Amino acid sequence: MGEDGSNGYGRNVEIDTEKLNGLDAFARLGKFLDQDGWHPQPLEDKHVYSTNYSGQNGMMRCYAQIRIDLEQFMFYVLVPVKSPTDNLAQVAEYITRANFGMRIGNFELDYSDGEVRYKCSLDFEGEILSDNLIKNIIYPAVQTTDKYLSGLLSVIYGGKTALEAITDVEE
Repeated sequence: MGEDGSNGYGRNVEIDTEKLNGLDAFARLGKFLDQDGWHPQPLEDKHVYSTNYSGQNGMMRCYAQIRIDLEQFMFYVLVPVKSPTDNLAQVAEYITRANFGMRIGNFELDYSDGEVRYKCSLDFEGEILSDNLIKNIIYPAVQTTDKYLSGLLSVIYGGKTALEAITDVEE
């Protein structure tokens, strides 16, 4: 690019410098996931990678998203089953009990369809999204989801109350 902002062909090239850190973070995230064996699949027209995690208690779908404009990284771990609508109150109580005292991330419940997911996020505005920061978001998310998955399944399918299930998991 020339000193006058042209691309050498007489045309000015617009670069949105406010988005460069976010775009760089998305590239770094993809590289980290690939090198770490996550086999990421970019979602079309989004700054999101889809991947899977196989834990001791089940297979989970994961989404790693970069909000380019806000310089934020969100990592979601979806529980492999949805809660039936007649059991949402027990599931909500279970994840509320699980969330209490969590230092990194939290469970979320979508009342419209029974989806349960775990979310970890990071605002990296003005900072480089390093491999260490990425690792410190994704691994606690999948490990926590795997830990609490058995209790959640026992609430959904096993007839346990939220209190019984959380007691079993946390003891």
